[in-house]
Amino acid sequence: MIWRKFSGELLKKSVVEEVEAAIIREREAGYKLKVCIGTDSQVRFGETEFATVIVFLREKRGGFMFISNEKTSQPYSIKERMLVEVAHSIEIAFELCDLFNRYDVDMEVHADINTNPQFKSNEALREAMGYILGMGYAFKAKPDAFASSCCADKMVN
Repeated sequence: MIWRKFSGELLKKSVVEEVEAAIIREREAGYKLKVCIGTDSQVRFGETEFATVIVFLREKRGGFMFISNEKTSQPYSIKERMLVEVAHSIEIAFELCDLFNRYDVDMEVHADINTNPQFKSNEALREAMGYILGMGYAFKAKPDAFASSCCADKMVN
C-alpha cells in the first residue's frame, strides 16, 4: 500500500516506521495520542475505490492522518463491500497494533456501517463487529465512526 499525508506528500518510509516516528514526535511535544483507523469506499463506472485512513488525535489539540487509496474492478454486493472495508482497516490495525501497545496508544477501528436497520449497510454490522472485536480491537460504527464515515469518506475520489 502507498501511504501519504493529507497534504499529498508520500510517506518516505514504511507505514510502520512513519507511524512510530509520528508517535515519538507527538509524545516529545507533550501530546497524548489516540489512533482511529477506518476505511470507506465508493463505486463509480464499475470500479470500487477504497480509502483507508490512520487518524491521529491529539488530546484537545486536533490531529492529522495518513491515507492510502486502492482501486479494483471486482464487483461487490453492499455487504461484501462493507466487509472488505473492515478487512482493509483490520489489516493495517494488525500491522500497527504492536507499536500502539509498545507506546501505550489507544486504538479504535471504525466501520462505515449504519447501526440503523433501515440502511443497506446494516446487513454487515454483526459480521463486522464480530470480526473487529474478535481481533481484540475497540469498535465504532456510525454515527461514532468518524475515521471511516468522515475522514476516509473525503479521501475517496
